[in-house]
Parts: sequence; C-alpha cells; structure tokens
Amino acid sequence: MNAALVIIFGTILFSSLLGIYAGRKVKMNLENWTVGGRRFGIIIIWLLMAGEIYTTFAFLGASGWAYSKGAPSFYILIYGALAYTVSFFLLPEIWKIGKRYGLHTQPDFFIKIYRSRTLGVLVALIGVCSIVPYLQLQLSGLGFIVEVASNGAFSSHSAMVIAFILTCAFVYTSGIRGTAWVAIVKDIMMIVAVSVVGIGVPYLYFGGFGKMFRSLIAQRPHHLVLPGATQHMDVLWVMSTVLLTGLGFYMWPHVFGSAFSAKSAKIMKRNAIIMPFYQIPILLVFVVGFTALLVIPDLKNSDLAFLALVKKTYPSWFLGFVGAAGAVTAMVPSSVLVLFSSTLLAKNVYQAGFNPSASEERVMRLSRFFVFVITAAALVFALFFPSALVNLLLMGYDGVSQFLPGVVLGLCWRRVTRSGVLWGLLTGIVIVAILVSGRHDPFLGMNAGFVALVVNSLVTVVVSLLTKPLHLGREVNQGK
Repeated sequence: MNAALVIIFGTILFSSLLGIYAGRKVKMNLENWTVGGRRFGIIIIWLLMAGEIYTTFAFLGASGWAYSKGAPSFYILIYGALAYTVSFFLLPEIWKIGKRYGLHTQPDFFIKIYRSRTLGVLVALIGVCSIVPYLQLQLSGLGFIVEVASNGAFSSHSAMVIAFILTCAFVYTSGIRGTAWVAIVKDIMMIVAVSVVGIGVPYLYFGGFGKMFRSLIAQRPHHLVLPGATQHMDVLWVMSTVLLTGLGFYMWPHVFGSAFSAKSAKIMKRNAIIMPFYQIPILLVFVVGFTALLVIPDLKNSDLAFLALVKKTYPSWFLGFVGAAGAVTAMVPSSVLVLFSSTLLAKNVYQAGFNPSASEERVMRLSRFFVFVITAAALVFALFFPSALVNLLLMGYDGVSQFLPGVVLGLCWRRVTRSGVLWGLLTGIVIVAILVSGRHDPFLGMNAGFVALVVNSLVTVVVSLLTKPLHLGREVNQGK
C-alpha cells in the first residue's frame, strides 16, 4: 500500500504543479483565464473536452451500471455518439457568436442574443445550482477511489481536502489553460488503466471477450436485454434518456463555455469527428463491469466493481496507478466546474445583475475569490452532508438540458423571443423539480427531464409567436 500511496499522491502533486506551471508566462485577464485567449488547437480542445466530460463516472458509474443494471447502461454509448453529431453543427455556430462578441460564458450568449440581463442571471443561477452537486460528486468519487485504492490506508476525507486545495491552486493561477495541461496527464493515465484492465480481465478469467459474454448470457440470460436487471428502464426510458442527454450534452455551462476557447470554428468540427474515439474506453469499462459480475457477484456497492476487480487481479502498485488515474480524472472536470461556476457568479450574477459598470479587473478578482467559495461549499457538502444534494444532482442534467431551446432557436429562428425562452425555461425547470423531487422519474415510462424539455420547447414556441421578438437572431443568421 505504500507504493500505491506514493503513486497516487505523487500523481496528484505532479498534476497540480503542471497546472500551475501552465500559466506562468500568461497575463491572466478574464479572456485568458476563462477561454485561454481563444487559441486552443484541435489536440488541446480534444483533450480538454474529453477531460471535462469523462469524469469519475468512467471508473465508478459506468462499470457499476454494467454490473448492477446491465443493458440500460448502453444508453451511455448511444447518447455520446448522438451528442458529438449534434456538436458538429451546433458548437461552430456558438463559437462564431462568442468570437464576434467576445463572450466568455453560456449566460453571456443568452444576454447577447436576447438582450436580457435577467435571462442571463437566471441561466447563470441554474447553471451554478447544477454544477455544485456535480462538483460534490467528483469530490466524493475522488475520495472514494483513493480510499479503496490505498486499502483504507488514507481516508477519503483527507484525500478530498488535499486534492482540491491543489486543484484550487492551479485554477486560481492558470485558469482553463491549467485544466488543459492537466487533462493531458489525465487522458494518458485513464486510457492506459482502462485498456489494461478492460482487455486484461476477460482474458485472465475467461480466455477472451467471447467466452466472457457467453458465460454472462448463460448465467444471467436477461442481463443484456432491456430492461436488464431493472424494472422500469425499458426501451421507452432508454430512447427518451438518449434524446435528453444527447441533445443536452453540451448545455452544461462548463462544456458550453469551453467551446469559446478554440481558435476557429473548424476546430470544433474536427473535434466532433474525433471525439467518438473516446467511447471505446467506455465500452471497455462496461466489459470490466460484466466481468466483475461473474467473478465477484455479491458486491454490496456496485460502484466498487472496477476497483474491486483490479484489487483482486493486479498487484498493489497497479491498483495505486488506477487510483491515481481516478484521482486526476476527478481533478480535471472539477477544475473546469470550479472555474466556470465562479465566473458565472462574478460576471453573470454580480456584474450583469447588480453592478453592470464593474470593471473587468474587478470581475476577474471576484471570479478568483469565488473559486475558494465554490470549492469550500462543495467540500462541506461532500464531507458533512453527503446526501443533502441528491435531488439537485438528479435534477442537474435535466436542468441544464432546458437551455437547449433557447440556444438552438436563438441561432436558427428569427421569431423566437426572450419572453418565450424565459417562460419555456421556467416551465421546464419547474416540471423537472416536481417530477424528480416527487419520485416520478420515469414519468409515463419516459425520462422526466425529456418530458420537461418537450413541454419547455412547446411553451417557448407558443409564447414567442404571441410576443414581439427583440433579439439578435437576424444579425446572427446573416453573419453581420
């Protein structure tokens, strides 16, 4: 376990120092801190977006779902492919608007398109409320991975505090550039760990992928057929969830904002073409979950599937390597979550909502201050109230997906109005809150967030037709 601990904390420290080093020669104004000066090429964009998309879920959630639920977990592969297809058409247009008007965040887009600071503040607040539980999830996942990988030699709470103090340090000093550099380490380690385990364990225990799947079908014939080991995740649930998550994939504020950091619209199209390669590691994670179900069938916590199988199969130093990869996999998305949530509060709540005359320097200082506030809040919840944000976490993806009508219609429909977008968004959020908190998800067999998105879209269109448009749609569509 000493070797495992050295590998884990050595990697965390090295990654943090690399992130701090990334911003050493850059004047850190709001443009460089938030969107990297809009100079990132295809490799950095690819690594950055993969780094913030593939989180601790890649180690814990995906394998855990394959272990406990079976066939419904395949929706993850489907919605990723759909999301990248959508991004090919959507993100280049978003980048053009960001470049033309100097936008830094998702609420900036709404403020500029619809000429409404109120709408921008609302989008920012919904974004932050969705991000904080997501950040808490990364914190908890990091601590869980380190504690298991060290065989309990290091507590999850201590690991969370140390890792996120270091994460705050490189976010504060280097902004998104630090995240991009650390993402290089994260992606290399994650791909190595997933490849070694995902390819290795089926051969070690069954002699190959085919034999492993044949054993799985023989022992659990319904596991790979919908609804798998669940009662309600059937075809309708999978289809509605794929549509919701695929269409809403790039509506997360941190993913949306990262598109502004590319140096051209062509970079975003090329990124959409190569991003599907990152689905291959997820497929290998599923294989690990299925293998674990056969080899360790009685796990009380299915999220332990990946780590438990590694612990059973490989030496302790490799478990340490996997733990280090998992820790960095949590740090990269956490850093960009902290970065954009703090910017949303400083620029799109404070400046847009209360002090429009605030200088960029003041907004930059406040953004850096909020880095510590957001991280501290997430730490408090993760350490002392680990279940307090469960409902918010469940509503997170459903919530940010409600931004979709405002983004898509703002780009392509001149008749859309800010009143339509505002009332549609509020309607969608209220429906999500009622259905999820009331335990009505699925609703009529469908994902509750999808139901809310459909109603949101209808309200947006109807109210827009009944009100006078006042936004930049014509200017956007004509490229002026």
